[in-house]
Amino acid sequence: MRDLTELMSSREESAKGMSLLLGSIASISLIVGGIGIMNIMLVSVTERTREIGIRIAVGAKARDILLQFLIESLILSLMGGILGIGIGMVGTIILSSFTHWPTLFLTSSILLSFLFSGSVGVFFGFYPARKASLLNPIDALRYE
Repeated sequence: MRDLTELMSSREESAKGMSLLLGSIASISLIVGGIGIMNIMLVSVTERTREIGIRIAVGAKARDILLQFLIESLILSLMGGILGIGIGMVGTIILSSFTHWPTLFLTSSILLSFLFSGSVGVFFGFYPARKASLLNPIDALRYE
């Protein structure tokens, strides 16, 4: 004899465990991706030190430099978000065609992941952008 409430509670527990596992994997991948964005932006700041110095010397404010690098970081992360959403949707469609499981793409979850991708880019791009905005123009122009 089986108790259906026991079966239901065990399925709910396993679903919670899977959700926790997927959430932890997603957060680790977001942190790794954010660190990658930060490294790319730090290299960009280093390679463009002379350009930043020229911009500051001709009158660009620190806010302008900060905004430029934040926008670059945002675009980089949003492009990654679009690519990730596309790969996820294609993978889901392929998986559902093999398993014959019904799939549903919610616009709200797609928008949420897109916005979260952008916020990761801004968060991890702030340090390189701040570093670029605080460069001394004389040192930056001498940099080679």
